[in-house]
Amino acid sequence: MTPPAATAKENIKHELPEIEHEFSINNGLRPRVLIYRFPNLFGKWCRPNYNSAVATFCNNIANDLPIQVNDPSVELELLYIDDLVDEMLDALEGKEHRCEFDGLDVVAKDDGRYCHCPVTHKVTLGAIVELLYKFAEQPKSLMIPEIPDGSFAKKLYSTYLSYLPKEKVAYPLKMNVDDRGSFTELVHLANCGQVSINISRPGITKGQHWHNTKWEFFIVVKGHGLIQQRSLNDPEGMVLEWEVSGDRIEAVHMLPGYTHNIINLSDTEDLVTVMYCNEVFNPNKPDTFFEPVDK
Repeated sequence: MTPPAATAKENIKHELPEIEHEFSINNGLRPRVLIYRFPNLFGKWCRPNYNSAVATFCNNIANDLPIQVNDPSVELELLYIDDLVDEMLDALEGKEHRCEFDGLDVVAKDDGRYCHCPVTHKVTLGAIVELLYKFAEQPKSLMIPEIPDGSFAKKLYSTYLSYLPKEKVAYPLKMNVDDRGSFTELVHLANCGQVSINISRPGITKGQHWHNTKWEFFIVVKGHGLIQQRSLNDPEGMVLEWEVSGDRIEAVHMLPGYTHNIINLSDTEDLVTVMYCNEVFNPNKPDTFFEPVDK
């Protein structure tokens, strides 16, 4: 039977000196005792519908189950499991982070009596739920939210993905197919554009347009092709050419103010090109104008 919390604390208080004394006698050493007070933990494999709001929200939203938020303004201090493990590894090497406590607030102090994990995140319930619903919409919107290195959003996204059921791990993409081949948008990146896959059938030329401000990378990963560009500001109409192949992967800029195309030089094999564009396509402002490369 588990003793009440108060009794357990008293037991520890009385037993700890005896344990330390016995350890020092048997080993000739005195153990280092590190005292931590952890905030709310989150991360993959945490049990939902138990004592973690983050685990419950991740599980329920990933599985299309309802959630309940009574007060979205409530703020939690959260500790990601990988950051906790990093601190434990530091502690094993004698590099623990020392502190004192001012109430519940950590005050970092090299000679502090207590220890803490230096990386935690303070975030409201409303902000957590808003992020999770954005993650859940990603297969439809294709939009990857901003997830800077070390950010709460990056850690929450990884946590959310660990709760996906099998039927949501893979999802279809919309292929725009015609006689020339296909064009499929893969992901949209917040403030960073989009990545797509273009497939050109044998002998097909695609492109033949230019942009004012938009720019792109073309990266051929399969097949044999030719990329051509011509500056609209060049009175001589010089055509720049790059022969490209999936056997020698390279990135070619599509320059603003240059009309450009990509030609499949094969008679039998599809040309597969990864295309990055610095902005998500906006049908109301496409910034795309037809102009053949060859005059």
